[in-house]
Order: sequence, then C-alpha cells, then structure tokens
Amino acid sequence: MRVLVAGFKHETNTFAENLADWPAFERGETFPKPTHGQAMLEMIANIDVSATGFARYARERGWTLIPSLWCGAVPSSYVTDEAFEYICDTIAADARRLDFDAIYLELHGAALSQSHDDAEGELLGRLRTIVGKTIPIVVSLDLHANVTRGMLELADAMVAFRTYPHIDYVKTGERAAELLERLVANGGREQTSARRLPYLISINSQGTSSQPAKGCYEMIENVDRELGTVSSFCMGFPASDFEECAPVIWSHGERAEQAVAALYQYIAEPAQWRLTAQTAQDAVDAALARAGVSQGPVMVADTQDNPGIGGTGSTTGVLHALVNAGAGKVFPQRVALGVLYDPTAADAAHRAGVGAYLETAIGESVRTPAGPSEPPVRGRFLVRALSNGVTTFKGPKMTGFQTQLGRSACLELEGILIVVASGRIGAQDRELFRMVGIDPESMKIIVVKSSHHFRADFDRLVEDPEQDILFALARGQLLVDPGELPWKKISASTRLRP
Repeated sequence: MRVLVAGFKHETNTFAENLADWPAFERGETFPKPTHGQAMLEMIANIDVSATGFARYARERGWTLIPSLWCGAVPSSYVTDEAFEYICDTIAADARRLDFDAIYLELHGAALSQSHDDAEGELLGRLRTIVGKTIPIVVSLDLHANVTRGMLELADAMVAFRTYPHIDYVKTGERAAELLERLVANGGREQTSARRLPYLISINSQGTSSQPAKGCYEMIENVDRELGTVSSFCMGFPASDFEECAPVIWSHGERAEQAVAALYQYIAEPAQWRLTAQTAQDAVDAALARAGVSQGPVMVADTQDNPGIGGTGSTTGVLHALVNAGAGKVFPQRVALGVLYDPTAADAAHRAGVGAYLETAIGESVRTPAGPSEPPVRGRFLVRALSNGVTTFKGPKMTGFQTQLGRSACLELEGILIVVASGRIGAQDRELFRMVGIDPESMKIIVVKSSHHFRADFDRLVEDPEQDILFALARGQLLVDPGELPWKKISASTRLRP
C-alpha cells in the first residue's frame, strides 16, 4: 500500500492578536520547520511526532510512504489566508498525482484561518474532492481539537492523543495506521458514533496527570479493550470562537455507539471539570511557603501567558509577583522563570556580554480580553549566560526536537534567574533552562510559561505534585476561564462553563 503523508499543525486562539503567517511556520519555534518530500521523512525519523509512529507501523507492514508537506506554527490568532492557501495548495498538488492508495494527515484539529472557521475540515474537503470517496483518509489529532461535523464526515477515521502533556505522539500515529489497516481489511469505513458535550472545559482542567482527565482516558482504554473499538475524547480548545467549539467523544467499530454511550455517561458529569486556580501573587506566596519544606522544586505555571495556547510569552505578571515577594532574596539564584519572549533584551544582553549589568526593562504589556497586562519589569539585570537558542529536547515530549529561538540569555534580577529568548515557546523541557546555564534540579521555585506540557519533563523533580505544582493567573492572551472570554460565534447551546 502506498500512503500520502502530510501534516498541518496550528492551534488558533481567536482572542489573541498575532496572526500566523507563513514566516510563523518557517521559524521553527514550537514545531520543526516546514519540510516537504524526502526531507519530511528524514524529519519524522529523528523527532517524535505522530507521523513518526505512523511511519514505523507502515514500515513494519511494508507500506510505501509518499511524503508531502509537514508544517506547524506556534499557537496564535488566525492563520492568514495566504499561509493557509499555500499549505492547502502544496498538499493538494501532491494529491492530484493520485499515485497512492490512502492518505494520512497529522493535524491539530483546532485551526482557524481568516476565511475558514474549520480549517482542517476545509483541507479535508479539498482533498476529498480530488481523491473521491474510494481512497481512505485517516487523521491523527491533538487532544485539544475542536472536532467538527465536517471533519467526522470527510475523514474515514480519526484518532486523538490521550495524554496532556502530549507524550503519546508516536502511539497516536500508530493508532492511525491501525485504523487504516482496519479500513482496508473491512473494505471501507467502519461504523462511527460521536457525541458533543454541552459545555467548554478550561484548559487548566484538562491535564491527564491528575483527575478527572486521567480517569477518563483510562476509561477509554478499558472500553476499547472490551468492545474492540477505537475511541477518542477531545476536550477541545476553549479559545476558538466558532460555532462548533466544544469537547467531543467519538468511536470507530461495530460497537461504536455502545462505546460512546458508556464514555459519555462517565465523562459528561460537569462538576468534575470546574476550574480551580489562584492569583499570581497568591501562587507565588504559596510557592515560597512550600519551597521552605519541599525537597524538590515548586513549580508555578504562568498558564494565561503560555505560548502553547496562544499567549505571547512576554507578559510579566508572575515576575512582578516574584519581585514583590522578594523570592530571589529568600532563595538567591534558586528561583527561575522561563521562557520570556523579549528579543530586544536578549540582543542587548549579547551586546553587553556575560558579567555585564543592564539598566533596562524586560517583557511587555499586551492587550488581553481582561485588559492590559502588567507593565515591563525595570531594574538592573546581570547577564549571567548567553546562548544561540539552539537546544535539543531530551524529555518525553517531542524527544529530539531542536529549538530555533535565536539570541537567548539568562538575566538575573534580585536573585531571580530569567530565561529570555528571541523566539516564543512554552517551557516544556528542562533543556530550555539548561541552554542558558540554569540547573532546574537545584532550583527551589521554577516558573514556567506553560499550562500542563511542562509536567512531562518537570514532574519527576517535584516531591509531591499535589502540593508542589501551582497555577498562577496573571493577565495573558488566554483567559483560562472560558466564561470570561468575549464570545461571538459559539453555538447558543454550548455553555461556557461546566
């Protein structure tokens, strides 16, 4: 069997401001840089993405892969029409050759372009027009996908991650290949059943390292084992303002309807999904108290400025809270924050050199749905280390991925160590701190611009995840309470909170 393989990854926060143009895909911040043809096969052989698992399964079965385009951009506001048309046209041009028997797409599932609210559905529709109904199309999705009716109709089968932080990229690609094999063996698509939850789930409530999400995905494994189905639950990305933004459960197989019914009964109880979080200052004060007794570092997630969900990575609410609390004086050089996006400060640090002091301000105030974020932090910063922003992930999420963050530095202010970079990225791997000389294992408090992805590599450092992982609400471009966002397009039947 010959399979056309392509990838398009973007998570669209319609309440953010920065658009995803084609240069945003080319920068290689959160994802590998765009690759096409043979270079794509080489990329997926060295970096753990879902296409990696699909390719491994395909090789074991003797399938031939026909590589098209793979691209991804850091989450932001809408994908520009120019970028989206280029992506679609490139993949469609490869599809028109019709030198394959099936298509596999690695998609995110929560992309919106300036002209298409269901960007993945639009891409699927264009491909279906080219290949007709007989060539199967299988899709792997991010756990945060907003699965639409169009996606379910146009794809023959879809499967999503079951972990957040996402450490099952490869396994999900393998499941997609298994679904394709089932389709071929059955001579066509299997029975599919789907059901939408009537409310949005905060991104802060979606982590699978703890309940309730952990139990939900364990339930999916059990149901599929018992019924012979392949089921998925996408909790959705609750910052995409379009009609079909919502969590969705779906299943493929002869007993798909039974599987969805059982899963819905377990998953849909709303009280379990309700949000709990605290202000930035309260989180920092709690972290200081806990750090005095904990054997490992205390983690503070600056979740509303997470570049992984459309934040700018440049706001300073938690940094102000650290300074106000004197955190660096309590634990000198053992309090770290990263990764702060500020190319101007990073460039100034490189011009000044290691050991120099900078009288400057770092970070920025940005417009958010709740009003402007806090002002830049001004002070006298010591340049402790410099980096070119290139480092390779060694943790379990996207193992082998090499960052391209440009000029980066470690700046110290009042005993607080700050990772400053010229590219935007969520702090999901310890190497992002090590690249500027910060040893995460020796820290007492670590602030990460992340929501849950940091847990893939940092959980192993903390003594007690229930006490040593805190979520801080400082102003950023994603409000983690969907009820506080200014929705315009979402379905009137979807509640903004559980």
